[in-house]
Amino acid sequence: MDKLVSTFKALSDRNRLRIVSALLTHEELCACQLTELIQVAGATTSRHMGILLAADLVQSRKEGRWVYYRLKQEHTDFSSLIEWIGTQLSQDPNALRDAEQLKIITSIEPDELCRKQRGEACCPGL
Repeated sequence: MDKLVSTFKALSDRNRLRIVSALLTHEELCACQLTELIQVAGATTSRHMGILLAADLVQSRKEGRWVYYRLKQEHTDFSSLIEWIGTQLSQDPNALRDAEQLKIITSIEPDELCRKQRGEACCPGL
């Protein structure tokens, strides 16, 4: 039951749900891209990602100074839930706006995104 509570708590935040929505449509995204999408400080994005990691919904990998996130592929327990969330978000006007914004964000190099983000620490670590 603890895993279920952790999952629902992780998904109960609007920005974390936006992140999950973004990761449903992109194989993986850099922390800087997620920060740009949800328009918060890098440290806040890092905190959100920490919660999603702890709930075992996402996984991360580090490449140089970049941290990339993706939905956890081994979601046998929650695959129906994640599928349902994807279906619901595919019809949501806010999620559709985020998808359009992501097209722009993913066309920008991560270095440039980090510079744009007012010199904040780039791609917060785990």
